[in-house]
Amino acid sequence: MPGILITDDTAFMRMTLKNILTKNGFDIAGEAADGNEAIEMYKSTRPDLVTMDITMPNLDGITAIKEIMKVDPSARIIVCSAMGQKALVIDALNAGARDFVVKPFQPDRIVDAVKKALTA
Repeated sequence: MPGILITDDTAFMRMTLKNILTKNGFDIAGEAADGNEAIEMYKSTRPDLVTMDITMPNLDGITAIKEIMKVDPSARIIVCSAMGQKALVIDALNAGARDFVVKPFQPDRIVDAVKKALTA
């Protein structure tokens, strides 16, 4: 019962996502503050899904997505980022992300994106 790995460099954003997801019946597999942590935690916990920020210190989200996809080509990843630039969205989707939710997001949008990615 691994659940969801939340990746964001902001503790407040991780807490917000965690609250939204747990209220809607999802288990949290863990939290990562940057891309490196996300990759390591993915390898050790094999979560059902990863939420990934793009702009983070040490290792950005797009690079982390590519690395996770090398580890597990069937990984389910949703990007949650304030960076609404089209190029980054396309890069994230090309790297393997299933969906892109722009911050500040509506809780319903996150829940829908997670449900959709988990059933795809």
